[in-house]
Amino acid sequence: MWCVRTAAINLTKITSQINLSKPASVFRLLNSQASCRRLLSVGVTRVELRHMSSQAKKLCTDNMTVKKIGTHNGSFHCDEVLACFFLRQLPEYKDAEIIRTRDPAKLAECDIVVDVGGEFDPKKHRYDHHQRTFAESFHSLFPEKPWVTKLSSAGLVYVHFGRQLLAQLTQLKEDDRQLEVLFDKLYESFVEEVDAVDNGISQYDGEARYSVSSTLSARVGHLNPRWNSKSQDTEEGFRKAMKMVGEEFLDRLDFYQTSWLPARVVVEEAVKGRHQVDPSGEVLSFTQGGCPWKEHLFSLEKELKVETPIKFVLYPDQNGQWRVQCVPAGLNTFQNRLSLLEEWRGIRDEALSKLSGIKDCIFVHAGGFIGGNKTQDGALEMARRTLQAAAQSHANGSS
Repeated sequence: MWCVRTAAINLTKITSQINLSKPASVFRLLNSQASCRRLLSVGVTRVELRHMSSQAKKLCTDNMTVKKIGTHNGSFHCDEVLACFFLRQLPEYKDAEIIRTRDPAKLAECDIVVDVGGEFDPKKHRYDHHQRTFAESFHSLFPEKPWVTKLSSAGLVYVHFGRQLLAQLTQLKEDDRQLEVLFDKLYESFVEEVDAVDNGISQYDGEARYSVSSTLSARVGHLNPRWNSKSQDTEEGFRKAMKMVGEEFLDRLDFYQTSWLPARVVVEEAVKGRHQVDPSGEVLSFTQGGCPWKEHLFSLEKELKVETPIKFVLYPDQNGQWRVQCVPAGLNTFQNRLSLLEEWRGIRDEALSKLSGIKDCIFVHAGGFIGGNKTQDGALEMARRTLQAAAQSHANGSS
């Protein structure tokens, strides 16, 4: 009896020192009271269970808040794989569970649904494109954009979440002009292809001369189970596909952000400073060769409202000599806006310098689209002489 009474007194003293919110303090105090260890074991167990119980409730609450992305089960395609990848890059859906089903009741429980459900309603986060009435394109949803390809689930998610996605991946602000340029470029050069393939839109009329079987959509398709495989489980393949398309998208984004976009900045600076190179404004000059300029030039001429088309681009080659290159009439043509003088073509070195009256000439290609000079001034003079001859020809009424 005395022992029990003493233990009870000790228990009262100990429990008055216990911080129940810190279980470790419980054990330190109990271990110092060896004579009461057995008696207090029940109390300790209750403290531990009470602490564990609150943790379990917290975990249960957390699980209830996990977002759910719904898409269809069975054979998977590049568009919903890419759409799911896009969503998983956003903070809101980073840890989202992907529910692959066609059960309307299960889809109704999802926070967002792509490529299934027969409904397109951004307010409800429903992004299907299979319904008969669906005919949306980037242009129809946002008239300031030029692309008229019918959207798939990938395009729908990109159009509505793309700026947020790129801001998350690049750390650029959503209203940053560079982010808008990337947003457009990645649709044009990556997502639109997925939209077109999924919707069965050909690149051209007529039958192709050869097949291309290595597109992103084709590679995703190859990850589905073969028709005669014993297992028709698509879950593992879907996960592999999402990893593959994600890596490819991120690689493309890295290229456009770290290489393509800086080139655009260089070209834009050259376009804005073109009148310092030549008063005509028809000659650009780059201080470094190798910059991919053609695509950017055509785009920036429209954006900056350049009235007189630019005809020539100057840049140094790897040997420190200079090139004068003609601007083509378009991205996919060998026709030039203005070719170097016909009588110079195919002539080299001293013979070319003597013929043109410009010292230090190196060559003019037989096609007339590029020439070389040892100095920047010499290359610029080759461009100027060609512009002067064209102006004289136009004044005389020649074509």
